[in-house]
Order: sequence, then C-alpha cells, then structure tokens
Amino acid sequence: MSDETRKDYRDTVFLPKTDFPMKAGLADAEPKWLARWQGLDFYKRLRAERKAREKFVLHDGPPYANGDMHIGHALNHVLKDMVVRTQTLLGKDAPYVPGWDCHGLPIEWKVEEEYRKKGKNKDEVDPKAFRAECRAYAQNWVDRQREQLKRLGINGDWDNPYLTMDFQAEATIVSELLKVAESGQLYRGAKPVMWSPVEKTALAEAEVEYEDIVSTQVDVAFEITESPITELVGAYAVIWTTTPWTVPVNQALAYGPDIEYEILPWNGKKLLISKELIPGVLERLMAVSGQIGDVTLTAYGHGQGKQWTGKGSDLAGTIARHPMANLFESPLPLRGGVGGGASPADSADGATPHPNPSPEGEGREPAIDRQSMLAEFFLRPRPFLPGDFVTTESGTGLVHMAPDHGEDDFLLCKAHGIDPVFAVEGDGKYRADWAWLGGQGSVINPKFNGPEGPICSDLKTAGGLLAASADYSHSYPHSWRSKAKVIFRCTPQWFVPMDKPIEAQGKTLRETAMAEIERVRWVPERGANRIGAMVSGRPDWVLSRQRAWGVPITLFVHRQTGEYLVDADVNARIVAAVRAEGVDAWTGTDPQVFLGDAYKADDYERMGDILDVWFDSGCTHAFVLESGRWPDLRWPADLYLEGSDQHRGWFQSSLLQSCVTRGRAPYDAVVTHGFTLDASGRKMSKSLGNTIDPNKVIGESGADVLRLWALNVDWREDHRIGPEIMRGMTDAYRKIRNTFRYLLGALDGFDEAERIAAADMPELERWVLHRLAQLGDELRGCVNDFDFTRYVTVLQAFCVHDLSAFYFDVRKDSLYCDAVDSPKRRACRTVMDTLFHALTRWFAPVLVFTAEEAWQARFPSEDGSVHLLDWPEIDAAWLDAALGQKWETIRAARESVTEAIEPFRREKTIRSSNEAVVRLPEVAGISAADFAEVSIVSAAEYGGDATVVTRTEAEKCARCWRHTGDVDPATELCVRCTGVTA
Repeated sequence: MSDETRKDYRDTVFLPKTDFPMKAGLADAEPKWLARWQGLDFYKRLRAERKAREKFVLHDGPPYANGDMHIGHALNHVLKDMVVRTQTLLGKDAPYVPGWDCHGLPIEWKVEEEYRKKGKNKDEVDPKAFRAECRAYAQNWVDRQREQLKRLGINGDWDNPYLTMDFQAEATIVSELLKVAESGQLYRGAKPVMWSPVEKTALAEAEVEYEDIVSTQVDVAFEITESPITELVGAYAVIWTTTPWTVPVNQALAYGPDIEYEILPWNGKKLLISKELIPGVLERLMAVSGQIGDVTLTAYGHGQGKQWTGKGSDLAGTIARHPMANLFESPLPLRGGVGGGASPADSADGATPHPNPSPEGEGREPAIDRQSMLAEFFLRPRPFLPGDFVTTESGTGLVHMAPDHGEDDFLLCKAHGIDPVFAVEGDGKYRADWAWLGGQGSVINPKFNGPEGPICSDLKTAGGLLAASADYSHSYPHSWRSKAKVIFRCTPQWFVPMDKPIEAQGKTLRETAMAEIERVRWVPERGANRIGAMVSGRPDWVLSRQRAWGVPITLFVHRQTGEYLVDADVNARIVAAVRAEGVDAWTGTDPQVFLGDAYKADDYERMGDILDVWFDSGCTHAFVLESGRWPDLRWPADLYLEGSDQHRGWFQSSLLQSCVTRGRAPYDAVVTHGFTLDASGRKMSKSLGNTIDPNKVIGESGADVLRLWALNVDWREDHRIGPEIMRGMTDAYRKIRNTFRYLLGALDGFDEAERIAAADMPELERWVLHRLAQLGDELRGCVNDFDFTRYVTVLQAFCVHDLSAFYFDVRKDSLYCDAVDSPKRRACRTVMDTLFHALTRWFAPVLVFTAEEAWQARFPSEDGSVHLLDWPEIDAAWLDAALGQKWETIRAARESVTEAIEPFRREKTIRSSNEAVVRLPEVAGISAADFAEVSIVSAAEYGGDATVVTRTEAEKCARCWRHTGDVDPATELCVRCTGVTA
C-alpha cells in the first residue's frame, strides 16, 4: 500500500508541543529579560535569599573608565560572572560588586587631548577645575560601560558599584598610605625610574610595554689619563651604547672584574676593549669608517697587533676623561647651554629636587659662575669602577655610567660617592643651563640621537666618536598609553622598600610577599612562577607621580630635616577632610588646619605629587571588602580574576599593599586568562582593522552567543575570535537551544503522577541517570577547578552526543507512540523531567537569558527564576559503572550498524533505518529485539562475523512508521499502535 493511500493517524501521535521558539531572536529578547530582572530587583533579592549561607567573594578588579567595553572586557566579565553564578548554584552566597579605576594618567591624558585640540594648555587651567573635568570624564565612561556590561548579562550590584574616585575610596587610599608611612615603610629618595617624557611622569612597570625599534649605536672613546698600568695611559677606553643621549650625563666607566681586556691598535690610537668582543668592535669600526685601520680583522684573528692584555680587576684605579673635555678646554663652539636657565627646582615635571642634591644638580650658589661650574662637570675625572653586571654579550665589555639614567649605574656610582646631576628635564630636554646641549632634546627623538644629530656631531668634533650607525634593532620600553618611548630618569620620588624589615612582622616586604605567593592558589599554576619571578627581582615600589588627577601623597616634610611628619591626630584630620571633600581637600585646605596647634606650617612642605594609580587599585580590597559599605562582602577575597598581564599590575600591587599593611595577601586564589587575538592569531589593533566589537556581536547575535564563545575557548591561554569562529558558536548555541526545545515539547503536560522510580526504569533510562550523575560530578570538579572551558564542553557534548544523537533518537518512538501510561514512556518522561531540571540549572551560568527563557516556558512565574535555584539533586545511587560500560559497548555496536546502513541510504535502496534488517555478531547484554529498537531498524539478528544489511519485507505501520512484521492489513497498524488507539 502506498503512503498516499494510507490512513492518517497523526492526531493519535503524542508529538512534542511547546511555545518555546526554535528561532531565538536573542538580540530582541534579551533586553526584555534584563528589564524583568531589574523590575524584580533581582540582585538584592538573591542577596536576601542567600543570607547566612556560606560566602564566596570574588573581588572585581577595576577596569579603567575611559572607553567602551572591548572584547577583553567582555571575556573577563563573563568569566567573573561564571564564577559568581556557579558558586551561587552550589548554594553559596556569592555577591558581586563591580568597580572602576578612575584616577591616573589614562583619564588625565584624554582630558588633555581635548585641551590640545582646542589649542589650550592644561597648565593654564585651575587644577581643581581640571580635576573636575577628569572626574566628569570618568563618570561618563563608568555609566556607559555599566550599561554595556549589564547588557552582557552580568549580575551584580550595578546601582552601587565602587569607584576609586568616590570620596570614601579616596579617603581610604589616603589612610592606607598613611599606614605605610606610620610603619616606617616609606622613604623619599632619588632613583632612576621609568619616565615618560611625553606624559611627563614616572611610570610603573605595569604601564610599560616593549616594542621592537631601531636605534643608533655608537662606540665612543674615553682617553685614559691615569692608570697603575703604564701601557694604558694615553689609550682610549671604548664604550658602546644605544642611548647616545646618556653620554652627556656620563660620570664613570664600569668594567667586569673577570673579563679579559686587550689593547687594539686603530688608526694611531690604542683602544681598550674586551678580548672576546674585539671582532665585533672591528666590524663596526670598519663598516662605519670604510677604513681598514692598523689591523684587519683577519690579521687580528691570527694574533697580530695585540699589545697589553689583562683582567678587568687590573683596571682598578684607572681614570679617564670625558671626550667632551676636549671642547671645554678649547674655544670651539658648543650647542646650547650658554645661559643661566632654570635649575632642577623649576623643572617642567614639578618634582621636588633631590633632598641632598649635588652642586651640579641644585645650583643654588648665586656667586658661582654657573656656566663655568657646569663646564667643569665635563673636565672632572671619570673613574673605572668594578661592575658585576658588565658582560661580554654585546658592546665592548666596558660600560659608561650615567647614574641619572640606569639602575645599575645609579647603585654603582652611589657606592663610590657619585651623585646624579638631574640634567634631563621631565619633558626629555636637557636643562637650559646644562653646559652641553642645554635646552635641547627631546632625548627620545631618533634624529637627535642619530649619526647626524647634535650628540654624535659634537662627539665627532671632540674626537671621541669612533662609530655611529642607525641600524641596531632591539626591544625597547614604551608607555602603553601614549605609545612613546620611555627613559630611565633619576628624580626625587617616594618609595616603599622591598628589603627593609617591617617591624610588626619581622620580615621584609619581599619576604612576606614571596611567602604569600607560595600560599595562594594560582590557576593556572604557572602564575605563581610568573609573579614570583617579578616580585623576587623587583626594585623598590615607586609610589609618586607628577600629575594632577589622582590621590595626593598627603605628607608634610620638615624643611630642615627632610623627615616626613608622623602624627595620628594630623593624619586623622587629613583623612576626614578627604572623606568630606575628596582629593581637592589636600591642596584646598590651609595646611595649618591639618597641622593643628602642635606644628607650624612654615616649618613643613606640603607634598604636591600624587600616588601611583596602582597603589589606588591595590587598596580596593580595603575600601570595598572592609569598609562596611557592602556588608555582603568580607576580607580577604576568595578570588581575584584578571588577565595574565596583572601579575605585574593589580595582582602585584594588591599583594604588596596588603602585605605591607596587613602581613598577607588580600586573596586566597587567583585565576588568570590570556588575551583575545583575531582569527589569524594576531594582536587586535584598530590600525589593522581586525578588532571585534562585543557590543556589535551582542546587537546581532545576542549576549548568550558571545558568552558561549567566552566560555568555550581555551581562555587560560591566548585565544581567538573572528566571524567564522562566531558562526561556529551560533551553530553550537542552536544545538543547545534545540535540546531545551525538545525537552519542553516532550514534557508537555507532565505531572508528578507520571513519575516512576529509577529502580523501575528500563536500562536505557537508568543509563541516562548514570550519565547524569557522572556529569554532575565532573561539572562540580570543573567549578572547583575554575575549568569553565571543560564545563561548557562536557555539557555541550552531553546534549549533542548522549541526548540528541542517541537517547532522544532512540526514545522518540516510545515518546510519540506508546500509550500514555506505558511504563517505558513514563520512565522516559521522568528522565526528561530530571534532565530539564539539571540542564537548565547547569546552563544558567553560561546562557543566562536562554536558561531563564526555557525555565519560564515550563514554569511561568511573575517572580520566579532559574537563577534562584541550587545545584540539581543528583542521587549518588544512579552511578553504575558496570551499566555505563555495558551501554558504551551497545552504543559502539549501534554506530557500526548505522555506518553499515549508510551506503544503502545514499543509493536510496533504503530510505530510513526503519527499513533495514541487520545481521551482526552478538552484542553482549542486550537481546536482538531490544538492539533493533536501540538501532532503530526493522529487525536485528545475531550471528556471523560481520554486519550484513538487507531491506525488510515487512509492512510499515501507518501510525508509528515502523516495519515490525505485525501490521494488521485492515487497520494498517502494528499491534502496539492498535492497542494505543483502541
């Protein structure tokens, strides 16, 4: 009988029925769910319902309030939301208070840009008015980012976030600084620090990024005037540098005590160079000069031309002279530096001079001719000093020392009584009164340093330049904000010492921090090694910045002793004023008000620097977790979660700040993620046009699809995103959504009267419960390990492979065609109900909108929510390893049967597996009839060594479409369907 003439039994089939749409329409639907949650005041309601439960606190690291949400923000906040929601799902009270970093250079720089566009100078604006503009700028971006993050489905206390520019926060930051000061772990000194000439401020390591550049490399000769080794007098010590601008500030030469040195004849001069590096030096000299000199490289390699040879330690007591001394002893014209000019005290960066400056650095003696005094700088002897840092990796084996511009230089010179001279101003120019190149620069300008620039030209005139070429490729630090090169610059700054014992703890800050790094849980584990390496070798923490927008360093320094004032009453007045008026209170209040009757304002200098913004963010644990403003929080945090760059940023500043004031880290665990790259693995850049705007993705595909991507990628490493990747995520989302839709349709009308005990279920249902119990254990492990990629992966695999491709496929016949009260159908619907309750909960932290939509589709409620529920109840008795292994074997056999049928389907010999009869080797533990049902074939027979497929001769049931061999020609129904429709 043909299909066209068969009777229509469709009305008797129990097909799935649901209003849950196949097409999600997330971009339009999600805002409606957000509005619903807002109407329920959902965050507060969740806090009320979780009150008194075990607490889990993730402390939000503050992003900068200076731009739209980018893909890195989106990934980071989805991960945080996943932590909070999964901990909530486990039954804990997991509050989330978002925050923003509002002070510092990024915001100040943007406000300055607006001034520059209008042709204005920031320095002409009243500082209070300027800070008000910075505050308004930050608030604007806080408001914009807040709405964007809310749209991403992040659940948090959005009505009450923390801002570092809140007066309460600013007062706490001041209080934390004063705690450091009171403990004696604060000092003022001049050290070389990373300095941005463009931004005119010191930078923290976290504010610096390294880029490859090409610099001018120079070989400069310093004539040796005195030495215990007579052969060296009149010879020239050769130094090599890629920062020619530091030569005008040279004060000594360093040698390696164990390095072997030799004299090399070159064009009538004797050059002192490391024996190991002579070939490289010769190559540079010959390449630049075009001359062969007294000795060719080949001849030198055969031992010709060698004169004095000795170890670096033999050079002790040797003295050289600066090459520019030749010009200062002659009437040759100099470039700049001929006028009085400003002293360092008037420098553009506004920094206070070194408390114990050298005569050259301060220049306060009006009776002395400044030009003569500064010219004398270039005439004084340059001693040879032993330096353990000198190597033979490159250069000449001799290093010129400029204590103003290098940490090794500074420490070595300081140990030998040589002080910095503060010749380079905050804008990168030499002081106007500097004898050589005064008022010129900027020192980061390639042309200024180039072979034809003034430095090389003057050195050449003085006879000190041996070689110069603008061809040296290397990595160099840049400000990550302005993208301009930075320099090491010695300026007076405030520091927290890393190696001074903290009296209350008996250990140094470095020791305490290293012990805490070992205690804290790091995910992934390599994070401990990364931050440990940074902390173990880091210099003292530079706290001061020379800018306007930030928390001031609220210290009074005695004008005579240089000591800062430590007085609890004074400090209390300062903190109270900042709490009432914000940072403007520091400069806007008469200092005598702070000092009270105990001190005279004329005796003290009020500091004008601001705090490193990393100190601000490092204090967030204090004013967020401890202040009481957010009573649901507590100190310390269970978890910090940020990008891996924060090992040198927020993780470290929080660690150091908390260790110096509290003796421990403010967190017990730290999770880090990598960076998002484009589909080709390149760093995202607006100039490359390869950025992905998360707001656009949300507007087109929905936030749930973006969330699924964020939790699907291997986010612990650098990972990728692109149009093709997002299309894959859309397909993955669709499969999950179809799982919900199928369950909702299959469960239409389900009630408790249908429920059947697990012990009374068929094996297939018990296997599903076994898999569900396995999945529950695995997902709990994922939550505890913060392994969200695996969490999502195993959930997706369960839906696609275990359910859609297997269980749903096998049981759709029973679900659609068995009698309503048949045990098998009741067992199937009971399991599906269990699946629905589990999957909606487990997916709720991932697909926050879709899970809510599915839950409400089945359990509509004005105030109910899937996000108020706990982890699904899983009976441990469901686990059955033997049953699980048995059904894995059955599934493997089923797959082999499907593969065997496929060629017949392609040839259209068999249109459906229901038309197939299979003969195959026996499958242990299941009858042939039951295996036929599992494989969805007409019949199965055991026997033989291979699977054989033939087409059935049995008629098809007009209701269930199965070829069972028991169809009644009169009714066209099989025995089962006859009974159901009777």
